[in-house]
Formats: sequence, C-alpha cells, structure tokens
Amino acid sequence: MPGGNSVNVPPMDAGLARQLTRLADQISTIIVGKRTQIEDCIACLIAGGHLLIEDLPGVGKTTLAHALAMSLGLKFARVQFTADLMPSDLVGVSVYERSKETFVFHQGPVFTQVLLADEINRAGPKTQSALLEAMEEHQVSVENETRALPQPFFVIATQNPSDQLGTYPLPESQLDRFLMRITLGYPDRASERSLLQGEDRRHLAMRLQPVMRPSELERAQQEVLAVRASEPLLDYLQALIAATRSGQWFVEGLSPRAGIAVLRAAKARALLAQRDYVAPDDVQMILPQTIAHRLVPLSGSGRGAIEQVRAMIAATPIP
Repeated sequence: MPGGNSVNVPPMDAGLARQLTRLADQISTIIVGKRTQIEDCIACLIAGGHLLIEDLPGVGKTTLAHALAMSLGLKFARVQFTADLMPSDLVGVSVYERSKETFVFHQGPVFTQVLLADEINRAGPKTQSALLEAMEEHQVSVENETRALPQPFFVIATQNPSDQLGTYPLPESQLDRFLMRITLGYPDRASERSLLQGEDRRHLAMRLQPVMRPSELERAQQEVLAVRASEPLLDYLQALIAATRSGQWFVEGLSPRAGIAVLRAAKARALLAQRDYVAPDDVQMILPQTIAHRLVPLSGSGRGAIEQVRAMIAATPIP
C-alpha cells in the first residue's frame, strides 16, 4: 500500500534492511525457535522504543538482551531490581573526594546503551520514577543537574507475573513508555533439544561479533521515519484506535500517543520486511504487542488483553 506521508529523509537503503535481517539471523542462533519475538525486539529498537518482556525465569530474557547488545557493538548493563533498590543505585551519586576537595559524580548503570532492567516490578515507586525519566527523556536529573544518557538508549525490562510474591504493579504511565510487551515462552521440542545438546547460550552470546555499527543502527532508526503510510492505511489505524475507545472491548481506549507508537512500530516492521510502505499486515502483526499492556479488557469478557485485541482486529474491517 504505497503512497502517503512524505518525510525529509534520504531514500531507503535496501542494504540496511538486509543488515537487519542478518542481525535477526545471528540472534536466532542464540535464542532458538523465537524468530518472531527477535524481530519484535529489533523492530522495537529501530522504532526508538523500549521493550517489556513478561515471562517466567529461565526462558532466555537476559541472553536475548546480551545477544542484541553484542550483535550491535553497544555498551550493555544489567540491573537486578529489588525492593530495596534506590534511585541512586540506578542513576548514580556524587561522592566527596578529599584529594580534589569537591564532590565527584559517579555514574550509575543507567549510563549505558542497552539496559537490562531485570524483574522491574520488584522495585518501589521512587526507583520506577527515576527509570521513567530516563526512558522518556533520555536523561536523568541528579542533585538539580540534568545529565544526558548515551545514544542510542534502549531499555529491555523483564517483569515477573503479577501473581508472584514481592511484585509491585507497574504504574500505567510507565507501561505506556514501553513501545512493546512480548513473551518468549517455552521453546518447542526441537529447539529445546538444540539447547540441551549445545554450548551454554550465554557463553555463545558473549562471543558474538557485531553485524551492525551503532552509526548503522542510527541510520536504521532514521529509515523508519521514511517508511510511508498511505491515507487508507491511516484510516485503518484510526478505525482500530476508535474501536479501543468504543466501550465494546476495553475499559478505556488508546491515547493519541499510543496511536503514534503503533504507527512507528508498524513502520519498523515494514522496514524489516524490506518495504518502504506500511501494509495492514504490519499493523495487525504488531498491534497485540504494542497495545495490550496499555488496555484493560471489560470485565466479564472472559479474555485477556491480548486475546481481546486479536478479537477486535478480526472484527474491524480493512477500509
């Protein structure tokens, strides 16, 4: 469905799209049998968003973050979120150094390019607020001074199921800052056999060589802006957004910011498919991952948010 919005960005580079495919291929050698989730992760990154992974321990969340950072040559840091984690543990703190007779700021782990926020919903509200500023503004405020974070800055957060002990529900404002929420799930039988017979995946991930440079990642993020969305495509997207607000499916509908996020994610998916325009399939493919964590299904529907989104897609005709 070509046509539509024009953006002042150089023409799309087909070689860059092929590089993104090679990136997905390499990560798939580490996280086996999860190609769709890997492509979602890459789409989230090149769309300039952040990723939330909700799953049980031990299914490869940390290894996925490692493999992505290594494959892109990006600086990586991991923070284990706990109930006693303080904002200063995340963003850093100023320490008085006697030799210099002044306070010197020591950066926290948030000053990185790929941050794995492990078990994010185990930390308290103050720490969540500190991370929220970093995610939204790509900066942190420490002792009345604003400090910029490295670019690119990509948060991969893992979340335990809410029924587990010691978890706090994430505030809606923070959930809204995650472009996508995905689940890795258990591997299929063949993939699990490969894991059982092969070398430890974390060790393999640490030996990965970059297939893209940070400058090429930045170029890919600019290419997303050049992907076109036609008027009929925008009509379809608005029909879906209106459906979320109709009162038929969800308690409250999507905000305009969420609608913009959906379009950006769909453009990233189109780029991964080596197309310079968004198709309805792109929107349908990313919609559950992009909006389900922002919506609450109507009580009595008998469905979770993802199932409700899929039912809504099926009931919304393409213009």
